[in-house]
Amino acid sequence: MAATVTPENPRTSPTISRSVTHTVNGSHKFVIQGYSLAKGMGVGKHIASDLFAVGGYHWAIYFYPDGKNPEDNSTYVSVFIALANDGSDVRALFELTLVDQSGHGKHKVHSHFDRSLESGPYTLKYKGSMWGYKRFFRRSLLESSDFLKNDCLKINCTVGVVVSAIENLQLHSINVTESDIGSHFGALLDNMEGSDVTFNVAGEKFPAHKLVLAARSPEFRSKFFDGLDVEQQEIIVTDLDTKVFKALLHFIYRDTLTEEVDEVSSTTSSDFLISETLTAKLLAAADKYGLERLRMMCESRLCKDICVNSVSIILTLADSCHATELKSVCLKFAAENLAAVMMSEGFESMKENCPRLQSEILMTIAGCEVDSCSAGEKSQSVWAQLSDGGDDAE
Repeated sequence: MAATVTPENPRTSPTISRSVTHTVNGSHKFVIQGYSLAKGMGVGKHIASDLFAVGGYHWAIYFYPDGKNPEDNSTYVSVFIALANDGSDVRALFELTLVDQSGHGKHKVHSHFDRSLESGPYTLKYKGSMWGYKRFFRRSLLESSDFLKNDCLKINCTVGVVVSAIENLQLHSINVTESDIGSHFGALLDNMEGSDVTFNVAGEKFPAHKLVLAARSPEFRSKFFDGLDVEQQEIIVTDLDTKVFKALLHFIYRDTLTEEVDEVSSTTSSDFLISETLTAKLLAAADKYGLERLRMMCESRLCKDICVNSVSIILTLADSCHATELKSVCLKFAAENLAAVMMSEGFESMKENCPRLQSEILMTIAGCEVDSCSAGEKSQSVWAQLSDGGDDAE
């Protein structure tokens, strides 16, 4: 019997929900330098990439230069992607690509994404579960191919973690546009309307607004409202060049980096020039003016440039600019690659200009707190052990 609609029993509005299943995708590039040295390490022995996160889980790429199993694939290299943290029935799609380094784009692609309609996602049930190929590529063909260049292999891995969610759909909705406050304040800077202070940087004038600067930077707030420069209309800047100051104002008003903020390639030989890049100088400016978000953005950019030849220079820069996240990454990298880092010119420069950082690297290796009262003695002990170990190597 149908329910009767009365004032005491009104008809409720219809509701609707929807189950949405999709993949959260992420990728990682694994560069294997020194393939010829890794070859011969033994069947079942692997080289692992650093951990990377996709879909709330950590993953690692395992490369077996002599094959994973001895039965039928010892003449092949094997490549697998492994779940690196505890998980329960993690469903995912995978793609492993051996990069063609000739520039012709003829990559070797093994993709689970392409077969997902037939076989569905692969389920990994526990930490250490893997997906991949025992016979990824025949070793003899690999060593004569364009996939191997300068004794280097490059493997790209894409992971798509399957997630499901229930969405409650309203019958009517109104979309809200993205915040455009940055463009409005940027226009204020461009038009110079209402400016009440001018910065003179190497003869170039930059009109600005005290309230905007004070709201963004504790240094400017102190200068304009707590100091003696309340009525000062022109300020001469001597410690920043025009390009850096322009990028600084751009961030203060727009909360973004300028297109001119350059990214240094870690493959170049001019690693000492990293400290002269706009990113490095902007990091120092962020430290001076208390712009924490700008500091983190610069740290993130410089983190991508860390390599054996550059890490000592970036570490010195991070230490001087109180860039704690960047410094921590540099210390870890230097500790993990100490022998090679010690041979770089940057390491010698760091020892001369900031010898304390050498002890901090050694304390990172020792797993001790660098501010311990016995840090100096412990670092000297670690240094002695490293030196002795080098003499005994066969």
